Amino acid sequence: MIPKETVDRIIDAARVEDVVGDFVSLKRRGANFVACCPFHNEKTPSFYVSPAKGIFKCFGCGKSGTAVGFVMEHENLSYGDALRFLAKKYNIEVVEKEESAEDIALRQRNESLMLVSEFAAGFFKDSLKTEEGRAIGYAYFKSRGLEDATIEKFGLGWAPLSRHALADAARETGYKEEFLVDTGLCVKRDDGSLSDRFFDRVIFPIHSVNGRPIAFGGRTLRTDKTVAKYVNSPETEIYVKSRSLYGIYFARNEIVRRDRCFLVEGYLDVISMHQLGITNVAASSGTSLTVEQVRLIKRFTENVTIIYDGDSAGIHAALRGIGLVLKEGLNVKVVLLPDGDDPDSFSRKHTLEEVRNFIDSHEQDFIEFKSDILLGEAGDDPLKRANLINDIADTVALIPDAVKRSVYVDVCSRKFNIDSQILFERIGHTRGEMLAEEKTRNDSRRRREEEHIQLRLEEDTGAAASEPRPVSVLSAPAGLKFDDAYLAPCEKELLGFIVESGDEHLAFDRDSEFYMEGESQTVAEFIDSALAGDDVQFANGIYRKAYDEYFRMYDEGLTQEQIRNRLLNSTDREIALVTADLLEDKYIITVENYINALTSKSTMLVMYVPKSVMAYQSRRIEKMLAEYDAKLESAGDDVAAQMDILKVMDGLNRARKNLNNRLGRV
Repeated sequence: MIPKETVDRIIDAARVEDVVGDFVSLKRRGANFVACCPFHNEKTPSFYVSPAKGIFKCFGCGKSGTAVGFVMEHENLSYGDALRFLAKKYNIEVVEKEESAEDIALRQRNESLMLVSEFAAGFFKDSLKTEEGRAIGYAYFKSRGLEDATIEKFGLGWAPLSRHALADAARETGYKEEFLVDTGLCVKRDDGSLSDRFFDRVIFPIHSVNGRPIAFGGRTLRTDKTVAKYVNSPETEIYVKSRSLYGIYFARNEIVRRDRCFLVEGYLDVISMHQLGITNVAASSGTSLTVEQVRLIKRFTENVTIIYDGDSAGIHAALRGIGLVLKEGLNVKVVLLPDGDDPDSFSRKHTLEEVRNFIDSHEQDFIEFKSDILLGEAGDDPLKRANLINDIADTVALIPDAVKRSVYVDVCSRKFNIDSQILFERIGHTRGEMLAEEKTRNDSRRRREEEHIQLRLEEDTGAAASEPRPVSVLSAPAGLKFDDAYLAPCEKELLGFIVESGDEHLAFDRDSEFYMEGESQTVAEFIDSALAGDDVQFANGIYRKAYDEYFRMYDEGLTQEQIRNRLLNSTDREIALVTADLLEDKYIITVENYINALTSKSTMLVMYVPKSVMAYQSRRIEKMLAEYDAKLESAGDDVAAQMDILKVMDGLNRARKNLNNRLGRV
């Protein structure tokens, strides 16, 4: 276990903008930073980083937290491993206390797949240095023009001729068979024996964004056509092919520095270009480009240049990739190499300056590229020419930014000598269809969410469908859920006042109903006493936990800033997520958005904290009325029971009317 003093040092050192900036390309916006969220698909940035508050927040998917929370979410690490990750980044020595058996088992389970994969990477690398490896694997790499430093940098290796060399070595070292199978390194036969997936092949390790080997590609050197040229790791818990880019770890810093990513297809394309000196290069690993891979690039740059072979397959691959890149809001250019060349062979034939000059002089935007390719096919046929123009207009329609679309319309209009208004009409029609489809999907999802919330309400209260429904659908912080969605907006608002301004004193005027001679309450004390007076606890456990933890520290005399920091960095992930969610300026307010009021903060608190308490009381009464309404229906012909219920409901209605009058509601 990591000692608390060390944890505090790590948390103090980890600046959220610094940590997030390692994975996402941040742009300053006022006092904050903004980017497209790395956790979900979006075209307009809704991911904010606040250095002042030390938190990140996505207003699209709801994920939020501190620097530690970001590393946990992004790298799929436990709290302890995220701290170790940051300690390494900031060169903080971690001397851990003795772990319990349970701690050790959990940590080993989380790390097992990675450790086995790292062992395999080392095994293949060492095998390249054996007599067999040098004679076959190393000789092949040298024949492809690779230098020793390049072979070492990319961890290239050799899988021995034996079909169980890796399995034997791993078991001798103490690795469990289940993890050898789970990583896809070995295959379990019907007789229970293990066989290596990779044998008699040169090996290309595939690394995660943070540099750990997560998968492998193995190429045969045999000319036998019955033998597959490449064998690749299957998808596992640590490796999803569609979300991985070969070489991204080695390229990411240069991609950010040059604000451009060169995208190629194969392992050797990446390696040869890196060796030449062009290091902002990554590959789709021989598969069709995917949306997830484009989003991975988007973390580091918005500019992509696709460099594919000049043959028919390369052209069609480039055509497929253009739409994906544009739709994700990136800028795309295409470079086609001379027919018969790929980035690997072209890099080996030319100097760094020659390759750079070729790229600069042959980069085309997608309009030029598609025009050159498709105009040759269209010839003088007017219908084919019209289809080409429509095809390009539909591609422009994929671009989310209206200004960029307009610029490309002008380019297209001049190139094809066609009225720009005609192009705008085509693009508008195409985008209308796209947006309609997206709206249909969103409406369907929203209906399912609302139906789920209503079902939960009916299950919780036993009320009929006539029960009052929430004024708005509030989403719980990412990964969490509500116990009572109907009361959640009010509870979130009250807890928001406490966490944001709990130590502020409420200076009521003498004529206020809340004024007490000689007494001054803070926001936290006012809300707590109001709830205690009604013997009320928050219905939602995620808010109740944060509420109780706040007042535990408040009673200990900690300052508001100390309490906030401890809540944000709580080992209880629910508390940390809820606190980060609350500390954003855009949280839902059920009474009124007091932040936008043109009055001082103290005046706003005096106005809206009591109203928020009353709004919560009113909503609780509405829910109770719904419950008694259901009881009334189930009372049947029992007149005495009906009278008792009606008497209670009459009292509740009077209380609700009184609250609504005080709130200024009709």
